[in-house]
Amino acid sequence: MKIVVIGGTGLIGSKVVAILEGQGHEAVAAAPKTGVNTLSGEGVPEALAGADVVVDVSNSPSFEDSAVLDFFTTSTRTLLAAGAEAGVAHYVALSIVNCDRIPDSGYMRAKVAQEKLVSSADIPYSIVRATQFIEFVPGIVAAGADGDTVHLSPALIQPIAADDVAATVAEVSLGDPVNGVVEVGGPEQFRLDELGRDTLAAQGESKEVVTDPEARYFGARLDERSLVTADGARKGTTTVAQWRQRAGQRA
Repeated sequence: MKIVVIGGTGLIGSKVVAILEGQGHEAVAAAPKTGVNTLSGEGVPEALAGADVVVDVSNSPSFEDSAVLDFFTTSTRTLLAAGAEAGVAHYVALSIVNCDRIPDSGYMRAKVAQEKLVSSADIPYSIVRATQFIEFVPGIVAAGADGDTVHLSPALIQPIAADDVAATVAEVSLGDPVNGVVEVGGPEQFRLDELGRDTLAAQGESKEVVTDPEARYFGARLDERSLVTADGARKGTTTVAQWRQRAGQRA
């Protein structure tokens, strides 16, 4: 099959392209650096010509509320229109677990808007919702820093390796459209504050983590299960300790 991967040069997209190519498919890495711009529309019709599947794992260059909303809505409308014109049979979009339950976050609101566009279009679709990437955990912890302390919620978190996300996206893209949501999370759940302590220790940092139920997650209030999958969701196989070992970090 010809599968066009939007954001195909990024963290997830490059891995998806490699998996699909390894299975003998024609995987096109579509991104601004390859001449495909989903905001302006440049190169989109050409990239999607003859495509069987479109996989959108792109991300906004700005996380400011209005900018990220504009990115996901404009980009998705562009892709859906071009996909319909090209006769694409399956549209796969990567989203975030429980994005519809964290309305305080402008980024999550933008992902909800993207999902609504995809689900209301005429192209059969699958939405893959993943939990937070292990690769992003240090940034999540750093966002709670306040001087020599780090304030983190005791809410649960279920980090997943980018390799496992890519494998799930690739598998879904090769299957029949589910016309709904596929959830995937990591194989372990932690308290965010406890994971923060472990992460700082693995980095050799001495900052103190303060357990703070009122601590915000990039401006959003969390409940107990905001960042974990529902029961019965798919699970990746890579643990945090395994990922750290591969990355050369201290366990």
